Amino acid sequence: MKLKQIINGIYGGLAGGLVFGMMMGMMGMLPMIGKMVGLPSAVAGLAVHMVNSAIIGSAFAFVLGRLATSIKSGLGYGLLYGGFWWLLGPLTLMPLFMGMGLGVNWTMAAAIKMMPSLMGHIIYGAILGIGYGWLSNRSAVSDTAGQPGLSTAKS
Repeated sequence: MKLKQIINGIYGGLAGGLVFGMMMGMMGMLPMIGKMVGLPSAVAGLAVHMVNSAIIGSAFAFVLGRLATSIKSGLGYGLLYGGFWWLLGPLTLMPLFMGMGLGVNWTMAAAIKMMPSLMGHIIYGAILGIGYGWLSNRSAVSDTAGQPGLSTAKS
């Protein structure tokens, strides 16, 4: 794993986090995110969300980076990754961090209520994956450019 891959994951995560953060802001969800650190404000919520987006983006690079080598594969893996984080985040970790206990949102009723959050996580994952795939592809081309005997053409 190269540092460049982790940085590409962070950039992809921040891009997805910015879009998802705007969506959460429009839905009034950011103060709830801020509550996780004891600061129930939109500014604190956005800061927490963006830090999480960068960390989750770097984890994407670490876990799926070898597979997400193009925009197309990045999109596919990003969609799956976003769905995974919906299960892990608002359905599992967030209630736990807010003192509500483990598994409180593991019901069909809670999952249905959180469909807007699922859409946000899927969009986040798509942007993360596309961004990571594009940056990785771009990095691979620049790494081989100008080296004798190496082709930068994609088949």
